[in-house]
Amino acid sequence: MPEGDTVWRAARRLHEALTGEVLTRSDFRVPKYATVDLTGRRVLGTVPRGKHLLTRFEDGLTLHTHLRMEGAWKIYGAGERWRGGPGHQIRAILGTPDRAAVGYRLQVLELLRTTEEDRVVGHLGPDLLGPGWDPELALANLRTDPARPLGEALLDQRNLAGIGNVYKSELCFLLGATPWLPVGALPADRAEKLPGLAHRLLEANRDRPVRRTTGLPHQDLFVYGRALRPCLRCHTPVRVADQGDGSQDRPTYWCPTCQSGPAPAPDAPRRRRERHRRTPT
Repeated sequence: MPEGDTVWRAARRLHEALTGEVLTRSDFRVPKYATVDLTGRRVLGTVPRGKHLLTRFEDGLTLHTHLRMEGAWKIYGAGERWRGGPGHQIRAILGTPDRAAVGYRLQVLELLRTTEEDRVVGHLGPDLLGPGWDPELALANLRTDPARPLGEALLDQRNLAGIGNVYKSELCFLLGATPWLPVGALPADRAEKLPGLAHRLLEANRDRPVRRTTGLPHQDLFVYGRALRPCLRCHTPVRVADQGDGSQDRPTYWCPTCQSGPAPAPDAPRRRRERHRRTPT
């Protein structure tokens, strides 16, 4: 699932391509909105909220989309060949005389009144890349369930919005804690650093085509995607296991030497482990 920095860049592309323009093409390829036509409406802008995208139009209408695992918005110039995937994967087209914004594989697509946006994003915690970022509230949210594994708490968008599986693994490494360590067991000094560290990582990467967390040459990430490869700090093989609520297990990477706390047994298969409340997106 895309992280907050990826969604931020998608919002910027949509905003730069469409804002202030009047739509000359509107095509929603989902049954619920198949007959909706927004041509003639001016686009007021697109803003990200956590992992959600809100494209606003005049007359108080908002298009809410979420990329989930495979979705993408692509921007094409007039006459440019569309390369985002086969036509049957297109879910939405917003066109102007010289631009086309094409939404591929969008698993969430809905139109709502702009005044009702809180219905779809009001549950979110402080947005790591938003103007209302509040590190104190984010930390307080994380601490409301001290028994919850740190990795799951970080993915819960009700606590703070924008962290995905990559940043979850990287943040836990930088904090020296396994993703299975209960939030309440994280030393206070490290817990207090967590929101600021998360904010700095996403801010540093929001304009980069390649996400980096290490600051090391030729090494982009400390642990994510590095299963069985040597840890960049101690050379212990990095491990991987599933973590989640059963319905949304996700591969999680960590170094058993650099990170303290509980972890799955060394020979445990990647499968369901513990059941916790589902992590909202």
